[in-house]
Amino acid sequence: MVYLDNSATTVVCPEAIRRMVQVMSEDFGNPSSLHTKGIDAERAVTQARQDVASLLGAKPQEIVFTSGGTEANNLAILGGAAAKNRQPHVAVTTAIEHPSVAACFDELEKQGWTVIRVLPEPDGTVSAEAVARACTADTTLVSVMTVNNETGAHMDIPAIVSRVRKVAPRALIHTDAVQAAGKVWIKAEKWGVDLLSVSGHKLHAPKGIGALYIRKGVRVLPRVLGGGQESGLRSGTEPVPAIVGLGAAAAAVEPFAKQQAAYAHLRALLTEQVRRIPEVRLHEPQNGVPYIVNLSVLGFRSETVLHFLAARGIFVSSGSACSKGKQSGVLTAMGLPEAEVDSSLRISFCRYTTEADVQAFCDALREAMQTLQRRQNA
Repeated sequence: MVYLDNSATTVVCPEAIRRMVQVMSEDFGNPSSLHTKGIDAERAVTQARQDVASLLGAKPQEIVFTSGGTEANNLAILGGAAAKNRQPHVAVTTAIEHPSVAACFDELEKQGWTVIRVLPEPDGTVSAEAVARACTADTTLVSVMTVNNETGAHMDIPAIVSRVRKVAPRALIHTDAVQAAGKVWIKAEKWGVDLLSVSGHKLHAPKGIGALYIRKGVRVLPRVLGGGQESGLRSGTEPVPAIVGLGAAAAAVEPFAKQQAAYAHLRALLTEQVRRIPEVRLHEPQNGVPYIVNLSVLGFRSETVLHFLAARGIFVSSGSACSKGKQSGVLTAMGLPEAEVDSSLRISFCRYTTEADVQAFCDALREAMQTLQRRQNA
């Protein structure tokens, strides 16, 4: 099996598995219980919170655990908007956000908010200047993703925050860092963002766990009510095994310089070979991350190539896994021709990706072109 769909989900790392098994079999108490088992579980959650905070450049008390990136984005955007209810209902986002962010802004529009969606440059990036131009003194909410999940475009969040603060000093600024956490150096406090979302299953933790960084002093209204867990922002008994899995995965993240060098090498190996295939068009954002490669195979729908590769044990994606095969809104917003949008593939690496994996994909893609062309000509 060659798995190159790590932007959709990652395998759970051994460090997370070991810690989760230990908690499920030993420290299985309810963190809200006052007895020893409860205290042990609470300590496990506390350690995980510290590990996640360290990964994100934040303080432990600024981390709220959620069920994943989608809930973190919903809590940040809808909860943040609710807290700003007495201020002008004006928000700015981009046209290339993940569906869990885009849907929140659709909902705000239904509630009467004015939402401005900034279009990307042709390479898929969104500049700080473009975001700032979309803002006014009345802008109260801004959300721009750190790394695009389809193209790998890497937005300069510190520059965006700096420019927006000058134009809209009252704005609540959020970034969806789901595709960045664990692979890109994040310093939430230093960046100056108010809210930052991450998801466990993108960085070798289990599915069903995520986190939201909420800068100290920032007010967000809860979306889930109940027993008041997570400082009253996310009620419900804490899923301790999933939380410690996220913490263990965060603590096991390799040095970023080492990661970037490895990913850059794999990307160079892949792009050098696919450039030789006449039907392939690479979509390469300026300063894009090296672990996401987006390309189009002209003349063939992406689903056709996907199934050909999957039949040979090679797994890639046609775009966002949350889009379920729908045409990419990201590539469309970039202004790409429909033929390129309909034939796009996304290849994404992780810490376990090898040269052999990349070579197997390149060999299979060449085989796909030869085989599918013969079928078309038959």
